[in-house]
Amino acid sequence: MQDFRSRVAFVTGAASGIGMGLARAFLAEGMRVAIADVRADALQAAADTLGKSGAKPLPITLDVTDRGAWSAAAERVTRELGPVELLCSNAGVNFVGATQEATFEDWQFCLGVNLGGAINAIRTFVPAMVERAGGHIVVTSSVSGLFTHGGSGCYATSKFALVGLAESLRADLAPHGVGVSVLCPGPVQSELFESTAAVRPAALAPTGSVPVIPPGVRREDTPIFSTALTADEVGRQVLRGIRRNDLYIMTHPEIRSVLEARCAALLSALPAEPVDPRRIAATSQLLDTSLYTEQARKPRPGQPV
Repeated sequence: MQDFRSRVAFVTGAASGIGMGLARAFLAEGMRVAIADVRADALQAAADTLGKSGAKPLPITLDVTDRGAWSAAAERVTRELGPVELLCSNAGVNFVGATQEATFEDWQFCLGVNLGGAINAIRTFVPAMVERAGGHIVVTSSVSGLFTHGGSGCYATSKFALVGLAESLRADLAPHGVGVSVLCPGPVQSELFESTAAVRPAALAPTGSVPVIPPGVRREDTPIFSTALTADEVGRQVLRGIRRNDLYIMTHPEIRSVLEARCAALLSALPAEPVDPRRIAATSQLLDTSLYTEQARKPRPGQPV
């Protein structure tokens, strides 16, 4: 997708953080943008803020775990703006704590929003994109979908799943002219921890999650927040990734060492033994590398093409 003007975008989790940054970037390109979030008051405040620049987004209150609500949202955005050509499944919640301490409610909440929300978005909008033979999808994962560490098992599980979902979807949709990118941001100045608490259903209250910021410490005063990218910076990077039809949209070059270490660990685990050529022939579809080599051949973002 190169020309964004007058095309329709649908962004979930858009009342704050990355979602709002995406919406701002798309509006600046002249798109017609529907912003969705489960927090009605925060959503209207975001719509009012975004509308100050001129173009006004369409706010749609949506619980991404509610499949019935998705149908109503799709009908409304299509009726008022037109068919969705850019779908950003961005809504997400966090979890910080030992994996073994995560409650059943933690798993239901985290997977329901992060993974289930993306599945619902895809099932709702993508068949029509295939029929029109065009469009682009951005699935927001995280650097925690590429590597992990202790204290993030519930969150990382959902984000790893989103990377696999986006990769498979890209392979499936390439013949239909629909692009797919997976956004894997590092730290971003957002309200993720606050919004997670705000949207958690009372029925899923029992949790093993622990506060990430010590009591009495302002989030803005923490080194990780003060050095984090802004949501608007991420929005601009996503625009560039869509234009390039990138499989992966990365925001933080400092993760290279961890990616290299993880790749090295994976390769070192392969058995040091010859492979029967018949096995290679029998699994040729499984061993197809084209999905990844296409991305690897592109210049790195920021380099001249």
